[in-house]
Amino acid sequence: MVPEQDLEAVLDELRRLRTRVPQLTGALTAGVDGLVVAHDTPGVDPEGLAALTAAALGVAVRVADATGNGGFRELLVRGEHGYVATYAAGRTAVLTLLTRDRVNVGRLHLEGRRSGARIGELLDAAEAAALAAAPAARPTRTPPARTRTTRAPRPTATEARTTTDN
Repeated sequence: MVPEQDLEAVLDELRRLRTRVPQLTGALTAGVDGLVVAHDTPGVDPEGLAALTAAALGVAVRVADATGNGGFRELLVRGEHGYVATYAAGRTAVLTLLTRDRVNVGRLHLEGRRSGARIGELLDAAEAAALAAAPAARPTRTPPARTRTTRAPRPTATEARTTTDN
């Protein structure tokens, strides 16, 4: 779970992004698992969009891998009335932007990549801090004791049979 101040910082970045790209109609940050982290998506169901983003991400990652183009960076879908752009945001999140059809796609990519990097830094740092604190909070487990079993003696070379000996 991401601390409240980090979630607010992500939401602030989404709002600033919408002011830098006036044709944006929505912005959402989601985990690669399809769960919403933060959103500014008036008129759009954020949970549904996050789930669809995760599904599209799965396909995009496979396409990039199958073609030898490396890890996922971004995905752009053009519809009749606008674009849906998804950018990597750190190790475990993505940034999805919704725009009108008259958006400057170059500007969209520039700002989307920058915001994705900022959001990724915030979320990756929050995850690292949570992992650093987790070992102190987790109870230590002792591995189960090994039990010793008695083995039957191995057959000698003349006694052993393989499937090819038939």
